[in-house]
Amino acid sequence: MSAAIEATRVCKLYGHGPTRVEAVRALDLVVRARELTVLVGPSGSGKTTLLSILGCMLTPTSGTVRVCGVPTGDARPEALAAIRRQHIGFVFQSYHLFSTLTAAENVQLALDIRGERGAGAIAKSAAVLADVGLSAKLKSFPRELSGGEQQRVAIARALVADPSVILADEPTAALDSENGRAIMAILSSATKQRGRAVLVVTHDARLFRFADRIVHIEDGAITHEERPPPPERVTNAQGAGPQTATNP
Repeated sequence: MSAAIEATRVCKLYGHGPTRVEAVRALDLVVRARELTVLVGPSGSGKTTLLSILGCMLTPTSGTVRVCGVPTGDARPEALAAIRRQHIGFVFQSYHLFSTLTAAENVQLALDIRGERGAGAIAKSAAVLADVGLSAKLKSFPRELSGGEQQRVAIARALVADPSVILADEPTAALDSENGRAIMAILSSATKQRGRAVLVVTHDARLFRFADRIVHIEDGAITHEERPPPPERVTNAQGAGPQTATNP
């Protein structure tokens, strides 16, 4: 499987002298196409810092990162933004939906910033919302959607521009277990579509059954990784689980 993101000897330091904190320590990681990688570790282990570095939102203190073969070390902010737009989709614990926009309009924003507008963008947004089981919710506002449905909209927004990589930071933390499984099934399915790579940051061991690879991080360093036995996967997003959540 080809490398979508390669991190080599990456370090991230905060502060100076006795207050210096080494959030990420000389870390090597490859995120591969057609693979769902789960990055797991306790609170404060460096998971989110590493995710931000891999997503070109945070610059490492040292080391190198390549996204789809493109080195990011000397890239200016505008070039990093272009890499994010072209290659990376983000999913967060907080859904980050605009309350005044419908589900379809929230998804269309991801195309708008890439200069895609009009009938084509509308059709793409409707298609990807249907893929995550929300074809009946195109005109619904976030306040009219459950937590699970809002996260599906956020995933649709990440997928609509067909990125090479999906980076998800605790995407199921605000959801009940059934909706969490449904969200992970959608992300798992995304790895098989167009060769995407998916990296999910979590501390929840219940999500391991969806992983192709599990990478353990502690104190800013990768301690070990494992490949679990092939799980019984749900690849049809619409059949992955309920579209309601007990947590709004």
